[in-house]
Amino acid sequence: MSDQTTTLPPPAAPEADQQEEAYIPRTIAVDDLDGSFADAVDSTMVSVEDGQIVLGRVVKVDRDEVLLDIGYKSEGVIPSRELSIRNDVDPHDVVSLGDELEALVLQKEDKDGRLVLSKKRAQYERAWGDIERTKENDGVVTGPVIEVVKGGLIVDIGLRGFLPASLVELRRVRDLAPYVGQELTAKIIELDKNRNNVVLSRRAWLEETQKEQREEFLENLKPGETREGVVSSVVNFGAFVDLGGMDGLVHVSELSWKHVDHPGSVVAVGDKITVQVLEVDLDRERISLSLKATQQDPWQEFASSHRVGELVYGRVTKLVPFGAFVQVGDGIEGLVHISEMSAHHVDLPEQVVTPGEELWVKIIDLDLQRRRISLSIKQAAEGGIVSAEYQEHFGEHAYDEEGNFIGTTEWAQDPAVEQAWREYEAEQGYVEPGAPAEAGGEAGGEAGGEAEA
Repeated sequence: MSDQTTTLPPPAAPEADQQEEAYIPRTIAVDDLDGSFADAVDSTMVSVEDGQIVLGRVVKVDRDEVLLDIGYKSEGVIPSRELSIRNDVDPHDVVSLGDELEALVLQKEDKDGRLVLSKKRAQYERAWGDIERTKENDGVVTGPVIEVVKGGLIVDIGLRGFLPASLVELRRVRDLAPYVGQELTAKIIELDKNRNNVVLSRRAWLEETQKEQREEFLENLKPGETREGVVSSVVNFGAFVDLGGMDGLVHVSELSWKHVDHPGSVVAVGDKITVQVLEVDLDRERISLSLKATQQDPWQEFASSHRVGELVYGRVTKLVPFGAFVQVGDGIEGLVHISEMSAHHVDLPEQVVTPGEELWVKIIDLDLQRRRISLSIKQAAEGGIVSAEYQEHFGEHAYDEEGNFIGTTEWAQDPAVEQAWREYEAEQGYVEPGAPAEAGGEAGGEAGGEAEA
């Protein structure tokens, strides 16, 4: 067998096949690119510019940032501080995976090559447009209170709207903390985009929406009526009382029959009180109220239970050149003129009495109209009928069976009498039992022998 290889010719093709044309490969792709492949990829990406608002989907939420897919070559980064107008928020409380949201391009490429976005800036830009239109149409905005700041509240209306404390309610509110989280409606009273300043007024909205109710309430409120109310605020000149539809003012002079240094010593915010309507001013929408008008007038009470000629026990509160003032009841002071201090001539009141001294005096004049009582030490020493209110406490020491005064100066220093006087004061609510005597009290008067409350 030979090592030489012999190549045989291919078999002859069938007669029909020999008649076919030459083979042409099938086209499987068309080069329709207008440029390079890299350019084609770039053309499928969105284009962004600084300040542009873009729409994207949240693809990642971290503690300090959120990644947003906007169809760009890389995800955009929203730092946590750019998520909300609220301070120190947790990103998980603002957005969730899959959320679609708008963001404003802050930097197309930062030093790390990242696209930096801001959700709150986009919200801010959208909100400004809405707010400007709302103000032009004299409309209102609504949003939750997110913060208490100096002088007022911050309301989330798509941006930080400032609501001054004086414009939160129809009256000024002292404690703003309870408003945090509440949804409030307000009118826009100031708008300045350059200064990023939006000032709101809820009071303006309340005045507008409650005008009809206020008018109806005022028309149904009549002077002389007694109403129940709640103290809504206390100020230096009085107290405001919520009557259930509007606030009325109780001036400091109408809080008590006694002298009041500050309204806070009589009432406090939240107190439920009964007041009398003094005046209703429909034009100015103001209501004047009185607390003391619903209480017993101590002067009227004193006048109804005492009469001229009676002996009453009192404490010297003040010396004046023409006499001495003596307290004979709660808030009731009368004047002992210098001529009524002693049977002999007296040059100075301190020759007879001293502040804090307790003694019997006789009522020699009682003028309820002018609220003045004239008293006499001299005539009390001559005897008389003791006022009924003292008989229970001082009977066996002060007067006989017929009610005639028989006490002496020595009697007034008796410890038993002192204790009786303390018990009487405690019953009347002047002092606590056993409390030391105090000289005090302010009263006016004149040299004519009368005292004026």
